[in-house]
Amino acid sequence: MADTTGITVMATAAVKEAFRELVPQFEDSRQTRVAALWMPTMDMMQRLAGGEIVDMILLTGEAIDALIRRGIVDPGSRTDIVRSRVGMAVRAGAPKPDITSAEAFERAMLSARSIAYSFGPSGVYIAELFQRLGLAAALGARARQVKGVPIGELVASGEAEIGFQQVSELLPVEGIEVIDTLPPGIEKITVFTAGVHSKAPRADIARDFVRSLVSAEAASVLRRTGLEPVSARG
Repeated sequence: MADTTGITVMATAAVKEAFRELVPQFEDSRQTRVAALWMPTMDMMQRLAGGEIVDMILLTGEAIDALIRRGIVDPGSRTDIVRSRVGMAVRAGAPKPDITSAEAFERAMLSARSIAYSFGPSGVYIAELFQRLGLAAALGARARQVKGVPIGELVASGEAEIGFQQVSELLPVEGIEVIDTLPPGIEKITVFTAGVHSKAPRADIARDFVRSLVSAEAASVLRRTGLEPVSARG
């Protein structure tokens, strides 16, 4: 009999495009439903700390570890899923800044009219990077952290000349070009990790879903959407 309640998943937007294909496949194979909640990491952490219960969570490895320490995620369910890189995008047809080295990156940032980055893991890192490189003060209001709008859409509309986000979040956006990932020395690779909520109503299905995400079949979808599978199990 088909499951009528399914599972609820809190997940990083970095896997949203991959989920468009992977979720229907899982739903068909398991005869269930998967409801995905997409929101900034900080919002997810606050809601989970406030007692909200879901079946599965897919966030950065650090966030999952924090949830394990709080007793929110079952430690035995912790599974690394993908590695993700931060990319830079410009509007389609616009000049392509050189960011092939840390020095070139700094020059490109100082020359940019406007820069947008998210409140997700990529945006948090970019804000820290600008501080570390001594660029934050010089950039001032030209660099802004934006919540609730895909960064690629701001670039496509011309509201931002340059945008930073996970490559997997930039690739599906029409009207932009993903120039490159951050160069060696200042690159950022984020591992996104799944965990089953310690009070998950449907822990069995949630664990099946985690297993499906590290399957060989899922690996090709993840790669095609700009992600690097951590491992693929047959």
